[in-house]
Amino acid sequence: MDWLHAVILGIVEGITEYLPISSTGHLTIVEKLLGYQVDAPEITAFTAVIQIGAILAAVIYFWKDIVRLAGGWFRGIGDSTKRNNPDYRMGWNVIIGSIPIAVVGLLLQDVIEGPFRSLWVVVAGLIGWSGVLWLADSRGTLERGEATVTWKDALIIGTVQCFALIPGVSRSGATISAALLRGIDRVTATRLSFFFGIPALAAAGTLQAVTQAGVISSTLGWGPVLAGTAVSFVVGYAAIAWLLRFVASNTFTGFVVYRVVLGIVIAGLLLAGVVTAV
Repeated sequence: MDWLHAVILGIVEGITEYLPISSTGHLTIVEKLLGYQVDAPEITAFTAVIQIGAILAAVIYFWKDIVRLAGGWFRGIGDSTKRNNPDYRMGWNVIIGSIPIAVVGLLLQDVIEGPFRSLWVVVAGLIGWSGVLWLADSRGTLERGEATVTWKDALIIGTVQCFALIPGVSRSGATISAALLRGIDRVTATRLSFFFGIPALAAAGTLQAVTQAGVISSTLGWGPVLAGTAVSFVVGYAAIAWLLRFVASNTFTGFVVYRVVLGIVIAGLLLAGVVTAV
């Protein structure tokens, strides 16, 4: 892989990983425009591995929260009198919310890395989930904060997160939509998206790095992969900070419009034969 391409893809990953516009969908589009076969094993592995940079950005950005939640969870495990602590409950919520996508992701791995790696799937995901995000954003009551999140909320949000395995849907778009429909406010919904995403993305990226190490070494080379990962970390950190400020006083309408327009443009390019689906 060309180093410049790796940097470009790292920028795309960093910007889109946590915005509700689908990082996998955008990476698939850009990879195709750069001339890569998007369903090739090495490209699929690259797409997953460079997510580790964006994950690390979220870990560092939310480090104090992670330490607080982990501390509360461990204290509650060891002492039943401390299980009323909101941090203990949120620790369990993150665990519960991370289980569905881990199970479904492993069961459907061949489909995710094969038939789903198509620009037509990306178009369907972008346009189709836009309606869900718009509905959730316009109908959500936004009356609940982080302290009110229950294990039932976590299970529902985590289950809906499985739709993000379809390129174009967006993991953050799925989790934020589910949280909004549960009456959770936009900032809390976005924070939950980060918390639930860290375990899922870390597992997916690490699995690809370990199982496809040989493929990456013999094709792309680890240099470009590491460069893309580093760039996604820097850009991802900035994107997280911007998104949290943005959702504090804005709706998700702009993202919905962007998703629909991008989906229409890509569909037009496919129908005109300018690009192929895989």
